[in-house]
Amino acid sequence: MATTDAQPHACKFTCFWRIDVCHENLRSTADAHGSHSHSTIRPHGSKGIVNGETPQKGLRFRLSRIIHLADRVLSEFAGEAPNPEVFARCRAFRWESGRGPGRILAIEEPIEFDLEDLIGVDRSVALLVDNIEQFVAGYPSNHVLLHGERGTGKSSAVKGLLPRFASRGLRMIEVHKADLMDLPSVLAALRGAPYRFVLFCDDLSFDSGESDYRALKAALEGSLVSPPDNVRIIATSNRRHLLPETEVENQPVHLDERGEIQLGEAIDEKLALSDRFGLVLGFYAFTQDTYLAIVNHYAAKAGIRASASELREEALRWALRRSSRSGRTARQFIDDFAGRESIRRQ
Repeated sequence: MATTDAQPHACKFTCFWRIDVCHENLRSTADAHGSHSHSTIRPHGSKGIVNGETPQKGLRFRLSRIIHLADRVLSEFAGEAPNPEVFARCRAFRWESGRGPGRILAIEEPIEFDLEDLIGVDRSVALLVDNIEQFVAGYPSNHVLLHGERGTGKSSAVKGLLPRFASRGLRMIEVHKADLMDLPSVLAALRGAPYRFVLFCDDLSFDSGESDYRALKAALEGSLVSPPDNVRIIATSNRRHLLPETEVENQPVHLDERGEIQLGEAIDEKLALSDRFGLVLGFYAFTQDTYLAIVNHYAAKAGIRASASELREEALRWALRRSSRSGRTARQFIDDFAGRESIRRQ
């Protein structure tokens, strides 16, 4: 098995080596023919100049084009280091995997959020902001896991960090779940950069049989290579432990002779991932009063003129139809209500 695992890496290295050698040989050939103008290389039956072009010039052009195409292939497979200037110009990015190891791409117009619009999750947001305040200031800080009910503001809380801290050097890079195996490359690209980076993994969870979470676990803690001091990982998930837990896996849980709970190996393995986040913050379901407070907040921002009783009645009816009283539901209701009210005013 060890031999089989090593083969792709060896093939990849050989491929790069052959391209590099070919690349250099082509350059040498082009230089040689370009510097020896007295060389006589003619197509079959040619007397010297064909269509106004000497054979030497035509050969140099074709070799130059081959070298250009080789450069493009190498850049696709080898990737490119991020240009430091792009971090000064933009503040949000995403990691994009290609045929090679991937690259960091700027997001010109990122979706941002005002943290003041988050209601009902004050304590969790305050702890998140305090942690990033420490991080931006260069003090010890933690990786963060935000978990809880859908639509309660987990992703919005992370997006709200950029407007507040970007002027102090915070930059955010979105890494999708499918690209977690590239985390070592992402961390290597950011190490030593003069900015503070948050790697944002949104809506993260793993199904049974998936092993990508091991790359995240190693990046957080467990690898011989320590994460860069200028990078923190923030993940959001509807699952507290990111991984599914089954009844079968809980069967080995038992009490020892001292009455202490002993976990089975399967559960212990799954808890090991979430335990690597130093700060774990819960975003829980809202009460009806909290839901209505969010509705009123967005209604005031939207300039809605309806009476409080009408707004309350329609907001509760909307939540009943959606079977949800989340902040997302409240915002969607206000978007709908404000639109209908604007139509009536015409």
